[in-house]
Amino acid sequence: MNQLGKVLSEVAKYVPRLLKTELSKSLVFHNLNHTLEVVQASAEIGSHCDFTAEQMNIVQVAAWFHDCGYTQAYTGHENISKDIATGFLCGIGYPQEFLDCVVNCIEATRYPQKPIGVESRALCDADLYHFTRPDYHRYEEALRVEFERYFDKHPTDAIWAQTNCDMLTAHHYHTDYGREVLQKFKEINLERMRCKYL
Repeated sequence: MNQLGKVLSEVAKYVPRLLKTELSKSLVFHNLNHTLEVVQASAEIGSHCDFTAEQMNIVQVAAWFHDCGYTQAYTGHENISKDIATGFLCGIGYPQEFLDCVVNCIEATRYPQKPIGVESRALCDADLYHFTRPDYHRYEEALRVEFERYFDKHPTDAIWAQTNCDMLTAHHYHTDYGREVLQKFKEINLERMRCKYL
């Protein structure tokens, strides 16, 4: 196994253990399953972006780490995620240039997303890949539960529906694959929610 494959293998062992033991059970959206889906989506998107092996490893390592900060805090979790990734990658002696790219990708997922570079654009699209899912309602309901638990906000069904419509309408994908493929599936969900969008 080459060095790139080795780091991804090590990360794929470390992060699930961390999330299984340290994440609050109240996190019904930002949990291990979400991370696994983002890792899978990042591979799909990266393959359509014709990423090199190194680019693919950057975006996948970042996908594994991007929500690790939820083990310590809800608000500002991105900073903690970057610290966890930095500590792990430094601990195994990984090059600073690779680490900087991973941290840049994680930072880009902070909402509202502001990716810089092709790898961070791919991770941002992977992080919101669930907008395209046929069972999107399941994801948005899980997120609603989290908001209620962590922010003590209890919107009416109508307000929550409008919030979702507004978010999906304002959102845009950053990669060509996102704009040409994922957007079409997101629009189906917008239609299902009877959203008005441009």
